[in-house]
Formats: sequence, C-alpha cells, structure tokens
Amino acid sequence: MHLPFLNRDEERRRLRALLSGRRSGLAILYGRRRCGKSRLVQEVLPAGRSVYHVGDDREAPLQRASLAAEIGGKLPGFGAVSYPDWDALLTRWFREARSGMVLALDEFPALAASAAELPSLIQKHVDAHRARRVHLVLSGSSQRMMQGLVFDRAAPLFGRADEILRISPLSCHWIGRALRIRDPIRAVEAYAVWGGVPRYWEMAAAFRNHDQAVEELVLSAQGVLRDEPAGLLLDDLRDTTQAASILALVGGGCHRISEIAARLGKPATSLTRPLRRLVELDLVRREMPFGSSPRDTKRTSYRIADPFLRFWFRFVEPARSRIEAGMTRAVALEIASTFGHHAGSVWEDLARAAVPRMRVGGVEWTEIGRWWGMGLDGRPMEIDIVGSAYDGRTILVAEAEWSDRSEPRRLLAEIGRKAANLPLSRGRKVIPALFVKKARARGQDSHLYGPRQVLEALP
Repeated sequence: MHLPFLNRDEERRRLRALLSGRRSGLAILYGRRRCGKSRLVQEVLPAGRSVYHVGDDREAPLQRASLAAEIGGKLPGFGAVSYPDWDALLTRWFREARSGMVLALDEFPALAASAAELPSLIQKHVDAHRARRVHLVLSGSSQRMMQGLVFDRAAPLFGRADEILRISPLSCHWIGRALRIRDPIRAVEAYAVWGGVPRYWEMAAAFRNHDQAVEELVLSAQGVLRDEPAGLLLDDLRDTTQAASILALVGGGCHRISEIAARLGKPATSLTRPLRRLVELDLVRREMPFGSSPRDTKRTSYRIADPFLRFWFRFVEPARSRIEAGMTRAVALEIASTFGHHAGSVWEDLARAAVPRMRVGGVEWTEIGRWWGMGLDGRPMEIDIVGSAYDGRTILVAEAEWSDRSEPRRLLAEIGRKAANLPLSRGRKVIPALFVKKARARGQDSHLYGPRQVLEALP
C-alpha cells in the first residue's frame, strides 16, 4: 500500500523555495532510515528539470556510469561518455546543466564511501558555480556521515549548505490517517509498536489487522523488520555490539548507567561516550528529574526513545531463539499479556509531548518532564508529568494511566497527595491532571484527558 504524503509541510516549503531561487542552492537532508527522506526529495523535485540518483555499494566507476545514464535522460549524450573520475563528471554537469536544473544524490554516503574525494569535489564546484541556477540535493541515512559533512568545521562542505534538514519520525497525530484507524485508543497502541516511521506504517497497512502485521513483519523468522535494529545501528556506529547490548539492557529495565555498567562488567566511565552517541541519534533519551540541575548526574536515567525499538528490545530480543524455532504465535500471546505496560510508557511520552499544546487548566506550560526522588516525607516518589507555567508560580502535577479499569477519582486523589508531598510544589499553585485511556467525562475541578485530545494536540 502506497501511503499518502503526510505532513512535512515546512520541509517542502523550504526546499521548494531553495530550488526555485535565482542562485544555485545546496540542500542536505539526513535522518534515520525509512523516515521519508527519499519520498520528500521526490515530492519537491521540479518535473522535467531534475535528475534523481540513488547511491549504492558498487565501485566508483560503476556508480559514475549509472549516474551519467540518469543525467543522459535530461542532457542527451551525457551517458554516452565514460568518465575517468568524479571531477570530470561534475565538471560537465555544472557546465551543461540548464538554468534551474537539480541534481539529487540520494544515499550520498554510499557514493562517498567508494570515493573519499567526492565531498571536496562537490565543494569546489558549488563554490565555482554559485551564480548559476544549478541546484544540488544530498540525502543520506548515515546520520554520522551526513552530520560530519556539514557540522564538522574541517569538513569540505561546512558552511556551504543553504538548507540542512533533519528528517525525523512523524508524530502519533498522523498514524490514524496512515493506517485508517479512527479509534484513538487503537492509534496509540499502533504507535506503541511502529513509532513514527512512515515506512513501517506503509508495511503494516498491507495486512488485515494490527496483530497480523506484528506477527508477519516483526515476529516471523522471515519478517522484514525482525532485524531492523541491527540495520539502524550499522548506519551510524562502528561498534554495533556494544550499542545493541546497551539498548537491550535499557529496554529490559536497566535505566541507570551504573546498572548498565554492572551488567556489562565495565566501568561506568567507559559507557559515557556510547550512550551520548545513542542520545545524539535519538535512539536513547537521557532524562533528569524535572527541576534538577543538569550537573546532578547521579539521578540521570536512560530510556529507549523510539517506540519501535522500545517494543523490539522489550519483547523481540529476549524471544529471538523461540522466533527462530517458529514459535511466533506463542511469542505473540506472551506479548499480548504484558503489552499494556509497554503501551503505557508510550502513552506517558505522548501526554508529556502534548501538554504544552493543550493549555491544561487554561495555563500555558513551558518546561515539561518526569519527576522522581524523595518526597517531603522522606520516601521515594515518582510523578509521570510535572510542568512549570510561564509565570513560574504555577505547577502541573499529572499522571498518565493506560488501563481499561482506571478509577479517575482515586487517581486524582493520589495526584493530590503526591502534589502535597512534592518539594517543587511548595509556594506554588498546583494544577492536577489525569491522562487516561478512556476519558468519559470531566469533573468541574479535575482535568481529565484521553487519547483523542492528546493526538489532536500533537503536531
């Protein structure tokens, strides 16, 4: 099933403005695989004056021949010549390309892997032909390499790009439209598996129902997404074994660096850099208790940021032997028995993301986060959602519950007790709120929210 093109309005606007400009432009797109970079590029390329080429792992002479043939479709005779090097090909392209033409090189890291000189050559030609209307778009899934091209001060293309766009997963707001799900509860539960990756949505939409999609794509020994995390890590990391081990431990419930280090038998200091890299790639999220100092590293917690990876490392990774043995149905039944807890963790994330756009209690909220630590009574306590208003005198204290049997009155009373015990609430007005799976009604003094309100608030 081919999905409609969803969102990305700002990215399309910026790219179209660049490609219709009066001077040559260079756009660089990067981000995690399957998030729609290629589709976005194809959406904005002007018809009749664009060349789109996807790099691969072949040797440089074969790559040049393939690209030359693509260009030959727009510039007759271009593909009839054998180019001895990339400089010769780029020289002719920039000399003969008509005003307004665009060359889009997708999966650029694959091209550069077989030709280390390519970024420097592109810099040379971009600098030399700025006055002409000949545009260049570079796109790639290796975030490490693409970031290095534009953010490393020693890199040839540093400072040359007119647009640098990081293409991230879509929000849960769009999954209902993609999978034709009208029930917001089902939309949240689908997002808890597939996350915001459009290609996963597209693959899931081909099946009769959600359960079949999970079994065929993820839990089957031949499933397309069974080994997806390995591919994601290979795109950006040299030591994938250590990264996969960290993700497996975090997904299994080890959230402190000391816990992870103890399980791996390594000093905690040796994990600082790999954890930082996983955070930079948006695969892991580093959390601090709301209102605490960033220097208070003793209370730092790590969680898998992406819903699909969180699902995979919680349910699939521990069951790989049984999946290989063909016990797909047994694994699926086991997942179903505890899936609500996993969906609840994703629901918490969605609620926190929506709060600044919802004006909970009629208040505009700025900083939002989780809080954990010692309450005023000296006992440990956790709160799902804590927020601070613009005035600095009002604080939000909320919980997110994903259960068919939520008891709003009891939960709101518990929120009141937690708020009274929260050190941050002293001297502040407290706004309580409750985010539940099934929000049937709201009391006059409570703020009860369900999936529909949350999904409508997300961008």
